[in-house]
Amino acid sequence: MGNNMGGLSSSVQSVDRAVAILEILARDGEAGVTEVARELDVHKSTASRLLAALDRHELVAQDTARGKFRLGVGIVRLAGAASQKLDLVQESRPVCRALAQQVGETVNLAILSGRDALYLDQAAGPAALSPHNWAGQRIPLHATSDGKVLLAYLPEAELAACLTPPLARFTERTITAVEDFPALLAEVRRRGFATAAEEFEAGLTAIAAPVRNAEGTVVASVSASGPSFRIPAGRIPALADAVRRAADEVSRRLGWITR
Repeated sequence: MGNNMGGLSSSVQSVDRAVAILEILARDGEAGVTEVARELDVHKSTASRLLAALDRHELVAQDTARGKFRLGVGIVRLAGAASQKLDLVQESRPVCRALAQQVGETVNLAILSGRDALYLDQAAGPAALSPHNWAGQRIPLHATSDGKVLLAYLPEAELAACLTPPLARFTERTITAVEDFPALLAEVRRRGFATAAEEFEAGLTAIAAPVRNAEGTVVASVSASGPSFRIPAGRIPALADAVRRAADEVSRRLGWITR
């Protein structure tokens, strides 16, 4: 137990020092091993090992001619990803709240995360008495309306990776045959929305539409979901139209201009 705690303490200390190095480079623009060691009050060999670890992950980069380190492209990637998600949530939240009030159901914003859909935000409509909060949770792609939208616009290789059999069955209505998806996803692209009627959860129906960024790439989906008795087949066209308009408005806020 003591050895484990000692190792954990050492790991945490290394993380603290690595973060401190990034803060030094953010403040000063660049620094050498000697300067970093002095600021951290550690031996030069320790500072060198930490910088080497950060360099392997492209979080820092070394000017070989001068021996100085600066922040690397890995920082830009991380910052860009965080910024995009924050922008997406901030721009979509008022639209999703308005949609939830309009249709009376629960509205979610989802993105692709590995082989799942990840819910980033949720807005509850007046008819949703005690909705389950899905924000931060992952859901399967093949059995949900959000997932189908995110699948429909993937390159073929990525799509194949996301639909590797066997596909889990959640209800008797879950589509688990991979060969059914090409036609299904083509229909999603044609209509501009996807549906999932009791495919992930018995008694739950959802409709989702794609959100595009300024380049026109589908980066998220907006969905409205509720009890199947409140969303019968006859209500789906009107609900799909409202969801599509909301997704288009989020896309517009992200810079997408329809042509």
